[in-house]
Amino acid sequence: MRHLLRRPVLLAGLVVTLFLFLVALLSLVWTPYPPSKMNIIHKLKPPFEFGLLGTDQFGRDVASALMVGAWNSLSTALLAVAIGATIGTAVGTVVAMRRGWVEQIVMRGCDIIFAVPPILSAMMLGAFIGSGRFTAVIAIATFMVPVFARLTLAAARQIWTRDYVAAAIGMGRSKLTITFVHILPNISNQIIVQVTIQLGLAILTEAGLSYLGLGMPPPNPTWGRMLADSQTFLGQAPWLALMPGLAIAIAVLGLNMLGDGLRDLLDPRSTP
Repeated sequence: MRHLLRRPVLLAGLVVTLFLFLVALLSLVWTPYPPSKMNIIHKLKPPFEFGLLGTDQFGRDVASALMVGAWNSLSTALLAVAIGATIGTAVGTVVAMRRGWVEQIVMRGCDIIFAVPPILSAMMLGAFIGSGRFTAVIAIATFMVPVFARLTLAAARQIWTRDYVAAAIGMGRSKLTITFVHILPNISNQIIVQVTIQLGLAILTEAGLSYLGLGMPPPNPTWGRMLADSQTFLGQAPWLALMPGLAIAIAVLGLNMLGDGLRDLLDPRSTP
């Protein structure tokens, strides 16, 4: 707790992130109104006139849709980052062990993946398998793999030059054993920080895919689709765009602050 109080950025990011996850989990068991229930009589009601945040063009409660959208957006982003981080970390550690031509091939492959944005990947996947959560997860995860592969490779290469690793090699330890005993534990802090930062990027990307109709299909509410549906009513009901836009901005800001705070906390060179 003392470390948190000394780092207001970390504390603020932690509070915002925990709040978002609590709201997302709460939506699984309770929302003020059924998020998909239409009530045309109460359509386009402003905040506090009907419900906490008003209603949309079909009379659906905006607050309930935001809560369920939080779960849909966060779960998609979490799954995509988990897949990308697992594969990318494994690739990076293997390349750090082998080096040479293996490193050159993998790095060029990373360059190719970086050249194709996740939204374009989702559009190509959607043309073959259709839009949906699976398409969004695969597109985002594919873009995350080279991010974690490069991070892991750079960090692992530094650890492989340390004296205690050379001593382990001299004792006859295999490279695989050294990787699990010395390499991964010493780069785990950097991976954790990167996961936090990339989670914010994944939420933003998922919102963009949903905005384009490449995310979860209706009637499942997502923040990106709420933004897309609000375009026609910007003059008449600006809260329909304001609420999901704020949710996306707060989520990304909170996760970035959490990542920055964790980086300062876990960096041994940082001052308390």
